[in-house]
Amino acid sequence: MLSPQDDLIGHQLPTTFDQIDNSDPAWMERLWYTGHPAPGGEVMFDIGLGYHPNRNVMDAFAGVAVAGRQWNVRFSRRLRPDPLTTTVGPLSIQVIKGLRHHRLVLVDNPSGLSFEIDFESDLAAHEEKAHQRRRDGRVTENMARAQQLGRYRGWLRFDGRRLEIEGWLGQRDHSWGVRSEMRTDETAPPLTFYPPFFYCWTTAQFRDRGLHVFFKERAPGDKIYLSGEEVFAASERVSSRHQLVDVRHEVQWQDDPHGQSLKEAVFHLRFADGRERPIHIRTLPTRYFLKGGLYGGLNGWFHGDDKGKAPYTEHESWDLSDPSIRRVTRTLADQVIEVRDGDDIGWGIIEYGVGKGYALYPEVQGHPPI
Repeated sequence: MLSPQDDLIGHQLPTTFDQIDNSDPAWMERLWYTGHPAPGGEVMFDIGLGYHPNRNVMDAFAGVAVAGRQWNVRFSRRLRPDPLTTTVGPLSIQVIKGLRHHRLVLVDNPSGLSFEIDFESDLAAHEEKAHQRRRDGRVTENMARAQQLGRYRGWLRFDGRRLEIEGWLGQRDHSWGVRSEMRTDETAPPLTFYPPFFYCWTTAQFRDRGLHVFFKERAPGDKIYLSGEEVFAASERVSSRHQLVDVRHEVQWQDDPHGQSLKEAVFHLRFADGRERPIHIRTLPTRYFLKGGLYGGLNGWFHGDDKGKAPYTEHESWDLSDPSIRRVTRTLADQVIEVRDGDDIGWGIIEYGVGKGYALYPEVQGHPPI
């Protein structure tokens, strides 16, 4: 079907923009944002939107976390007849200027969470290396993803409070393609099987540069995926010498009876130009558990599920000191971090998980990795 975007240059197929080049229901496109004040990091927001053209669904979520508590709201609608408007119920995302300025708006709704937030950046975006995977001959993942570090301004209302946002640090990403299925909702088996692994995704933002680190290992030093880069002002010429070519890690864990909780880490980085240096990571108390945004599914609802023609919504708040809630949230989360790189101190986000049977960090393997 024709949409206003079809009046723009950029078609890749002899069809309209609302169609893609295959019929795999796992094909999706996702926008994601998170931000927090620095250096404290005492509150953070997570916001995301998913486009599922082969399932005729657009869904979205927003959430806020402070140490020990989290608020979530989720939305869904049928994609057509409005396939390319990035609005789901009261939540909308607008790209004002690509790679420079985005606007995130959540108008008043029953959850009590609302905001008007602008993301702005003058740092270069990081394009991850391709994500490609087959299982028994079938393509289970063929996806592109890019991140960008920047600053936020605006306001945020939750739990009866309004916070003014000025100069909050944060990051966003944009991914598209066939995405591997992740099912960790114990109320709706079967669950995804995970072999032994350790994965970590990290961003850090300093005064005039940024750092992206993403790796997955089957065994210590045996990387099945590595992507990373040191980034500078968007006006500077991008150079391959800033690409990450190796990471070694030393991780210390919190004594947390309810889940995997990273305390501190040292990552030894090596770049394409031969530079090597350690960065020191310290986690801060605030983290947003991504179950609140349907990552892995929640109470039988998974990304891309058809919840009906009219905008559908759910919301709740979580007491993260409750063991039954922590069992639901599992491990996958965005956690605020402080990063020391030489004499520089920056702040960012870390995600992590250790699968049972990985040869290091047995102290946390009694808890689910994702």
